Amino acid sequence: MKKEHRLKELTQVFLKLGFTAFGGPAAHIAMMQQELVTKRRWMSEQHFLDLIGATNLIPGPNSTEMAIHIGQDRAGWKGLLIAGLCFILPAVSITLFFAWLYQQYGQLPEVQPFIYGIKPAIIAVILAAIYPLAKKSLKNLQLWAIGFSVLLLSLYGINEVFLLFGAGILAMAIHFINQQRTAGLFIPITLLQISDSEVVSAKNLNLFLIFLKIGAILYGSGYVLFAFLDAELVATGLLSRQQLIDAIAVGQFTPGPVFSSVTFIGYQINGPSGALISTLAIFMPSFIFVALLHPLMKKMRSSKLLSVFLDAVNVASVAIIITVCYEMAKDSITDWRTIVIGIISSLIVFKFRKINSAFVVIGGGILGYLLYIV
Repeated sequence: MKKEHRLKELTQVFLKLGFTAFGGPAAHIAMMQQELVTKRRWMSEQHFLDLIGATNLIPGPNSTEMAIHIGQDRAGWKGLLIAGLCFILPAVSITLFFAWLYQQYGQLPEVQPFIYGIKPAIIAVILAAIYPLAKKSLKNLQLWAIGFSVLLLSLYGINEVFLLFGAGILAMAIHFINQQRTAGLFIPITLLQISDSEVVSAKNLNLFLIFLKIGAILYGSGYVLFAFLDAELVATGLLSRQQLIDAIAVGQFTPGPVFSSVTFIGYQINGPSGALISTLAIFMPSFIFVALLHPLMKKMRSSKLLSVFLDAVNVASVAIIITVCYEMAKDSITDWRTIVIGIISSLIVFKFRKINSAFVVIGGGILGYLLYIV
């Protein structure tokens, strides 16, 4: 297949995902699995799992980095840029509209009834996607034990970065003991340096440095972002607590990466230029990290020792996603209405494997709205 055709396919797929992928990183990845592995057969379950493991090992928004990985895998550096930008831009555009609306009228539209139904449907979509990935990742008794241990520790609240690297290192240690041989692991570290520029204002430069730092060091899901924002912006007086809460709301009810909330925040601090600078800074490290890591993936899988490490990281990633589902369920499945939505959504996604998950999520939102107003 010609690269031009692949680039066109990437554009179509990730624009669609950018406009329809609601619910946070785990849900986005589930939709990518359904769209690209189950439906289009662009890659195997194992390779998709490897990419999930890789995104969890580097800082930044996991689902955005998955899009970037898939783009590079499919069509090289052009695919990397197209897939990443097409996944990000719809969310940024919608968020920018809400940021303008918020500044004009001082409030956001009422969306709680739709979120009420979307969340149970999203949990069903994630579980349907994670089921085949879990079967693929649990290759032996050792990986079962590692996965179960990570699940328990994750539920207990242990940091997911420690769990991911710990699972990989433990698996390597067991392999080393069994094989009685050594191997080395080289992890490249890129230091990003940004010099001052007279082209941008002092306020925008400050925003750029703040969000570049967060994008370069933040591990985990996009929701961890808000703790960083509270410390960097609210505590320093650049943003009010209410504006941060409203930014979180925007991140919940808009599709695409949760990091697009930064567009809303940048707009409130310094208008359209602040939104542009903040968005550019928060996503830039992800493109750089993926471009550096992706070429190493095949080498990792071809090395026996590093393959053991990657298998354990994959299992740990699945366990952490299950924990995310559990935490979402505690917060969102609270009465008979949400139970009904969750059951109906689960029956649909498990029975009709090739149905577009966006329809399930949107259907959950509509059903939630109807039941909420009754």
